[in-house]
Amino acid sequence: MDAWEFYVIAFVVIWVIAILFRDKLKIDITGPILMRRTTRLRGFIDSIAQKSPRFWRWSMNIGIPVAVFLVALIFVLLAYSLVMVIQNMFIAPGASTSAAGVYPVIPGVSIPGSPINVPLGYGLVALAIVIVFHEFAHGILARAEGIKIKSIGLLMLAVIPGAFVEPDEEEVKKSSRLTKLRIYAAGSISNIVVAIIALLISYLLIFSFINPSFHSQGVEIQTVMPHTPSAGVLQTGMIITNINGNEITNSTSFSNVMSKTKPGDLITVTTNQGTYKIKSTANPTNSSHGYLGVSASNHLTVNQDISNKYGNILPWLLFSLYQLFFWISLLNLGIGTANLIPLKPFDGGLILEEILNYITSNDTAKQIANTVSVISLFLIVSSLSLSLIPALI
Repeated sequence: MDAWEFYVIAFVVIWVIAILFRDKLKIDITGPILMRRTTRLRGFIDSIAQKSPRFWRWSMNIGIPVAVFLVALIFVLLAYSLVMVIQNMFIAPGASTSAAGVYPVIPGVSIPGSPINVPLGYGLVALAIVIVFHEFAHGILARAEGIKIKSIGLLMLAVIPGAFVEPDEEEVKKSSRLTKLRIYAAGSISNIVVAIIALLISYLLIFSFINPSFHSQGVEIQTVMPHTPSAGVLQTGMIITNINGNEITNSTSFSNVMSKTKPGDLITVTTNQGTYKIKSTANPTNSSHGYLGVSASNHLTVNQDISNKYGNILPWLLFSLYQLFFWISLLNLGIGTANLIPLKPFDGGLILEEILNYITSNDTAKQIANTVSVISLFLIVSSLSLSLIPALI
């Protein structure tokens, strides 16, 4: 079962259960939105907030300027990304676009042209951690500010899962601007803190144990893109050891060899299951380079001395732990900062509007925030479209 099949089955099952047991499970269905509210975790959030409300408030006093800086930085980066994509497409075709485009990240699904391919299992666990820390942080700061939490729950917008902590809207409206900024900033700042902690753990693992315990022998194919030269020829799990007579020891040597190929070249690919000749096409991120249509990662083997001392189970368990913390870090950083895009109703749009309220009237602040939201949406959609459409074609 591939990732798309998993998602289709999961979403169908969720919707069928929601419709059939709507009353029993207390699920609200409004158009394409499923929502289940509960009050069970309010006490847990309240206990965390009330242990040290002063700490939570002061920590967000530090978090607010960080969030505001990131709101501005992300807006500039979105504009820069679109300019770079346009430049690479129309002004300097053939230049690398891997760092310029905007791509969606879906665990288990390889997006053509995207430099990031998130494994399904690690990605789903990391995504759950992102959502839980983000929403609980909003709730903890709301309670630290004395604002009631009406409910906590899960939602599904068509096929997009999510969670929420619902503070009392009237109390939020009546609260000070500083209180609102603390609550709005809490989610993304908590994700960034989790990302830093997870990254430190992953680095500790890789330098203390992973690097001394493993060596790379070729690259293992993780995904074969449909409608590409390798589709129907290479398969997931194959280990590539040689390309055009060049030994492939790791992902770096794989990328270096492929960067020397051209579209239309007949490429000889040697794997652990045989040798294949594949005619390359243009790379989605650099049209002057050849492209096979596979994503691959280092094929690791436990070093003999480590195997003799610890066996093979422990090294692979620690490697899996490293992978988990790495993806927890990456998704917390990526999704946490994405929520600071100055686009309402994202946290970044709400923060922008509250900052503007300090320097101008509420009506003017709302107009400016709405305008910036429209511009941000245009930048995202334009960059996403210009990045994806050529890659898909």
